[in-house]
Amino acid sequence: MLTTHHFHRVPSELVYLSLDPATERESYEMTAVDFHLGGYRFVPGVFQYSAGVAALAGYGMRRVQFHRPVPLDEGFVRIESIIKEAGRPLTAFCACELRSPGQFSEDAFKNFNERYVETLSRWGIFDGSTNPVARSNVCPEIGGPLEPSLHAFTFTVAHSEPRLSFVIAGSGECPEGLGSYRDNIVRLGELSENALLEKALFVLSEMERRLNAFGAGWADVTATQVYTVHNIYTFLASEIVGRGAAPAGVTWHFDRPPVVNLEYEMDCRGVFEEVIT
Repeated sequence: MLTTHHFHRVPSELVYLSLDPATERESYEMTAVDFHLGGYRFVPGVFQYSAGVAALAGYGMRRVQFHRPVPLDEGFVRIESIIKEAGRPLTAFCACELRSPGQFSEDAFKNFNERYVETLSRWGIFDGSTNPVARSNVCPEIGGPLEPSLHAFTFTVAHSEPRLSFVIAGSGECPEGLGSYRDNIVRLGELSENALLEKALFVLSEMERRLNAFGAGWADVTATQVYTVHNIYTFLASEIVGRGAAPAGVTWHFDRPPVVNLEYEMDCRGVFEEVIT
């Protein structure tokens, strides 16, 4: 049986003019939703993940990275144990970072996501339509796992930390929730220097939109991650470092985004407690 939650919507800090800077779409206002059972709020996304999470007052976030990726089912068992040992409810699970063997077709990605949310439903997090958990899911080009696996996860802990803790979910160069990826990917199938730059600019803009929804910015970020097998050096200085998007440097993973035809993904976070297990 799925658990019904009472989510409370609050206005975001900003109104954004366009979902995709490459097109002319109507403006819209992002909203943040309080998930009190977990001690965090989130920006709604698609059914498989939210666009980002931030700790509520009185809570911080703890990120746990596995020494090596752990197969999904085993990983969830280990996560359940770690969260319970910390004295927190399973609803404190707020973000995860996945590694997959290769890019999914759109149908295969949908099937995987339906399997993935089963655990979130069992833990009382996913109510059948709204998923507050942020996520990144990428595919190492070399030496990847043999099956979808967990690389890291984040959960809330009771904390007096005055600084905002948050995790911004991964985004590729495609607005979400508009139908098929293929129909909406920025510069579909193009890999020129200019096309890759445009893809990166879309993703950077999306990171900023999500950060702004929590009243945060690049100066609040403690880790910036890029996932692509293509050369980022041509715009690293001008578009990533130059706009302040790398206050703690950039971690470049030689990985692909999860869905075929996506070429560039980023995520970022502001987390002050991290461990490797």
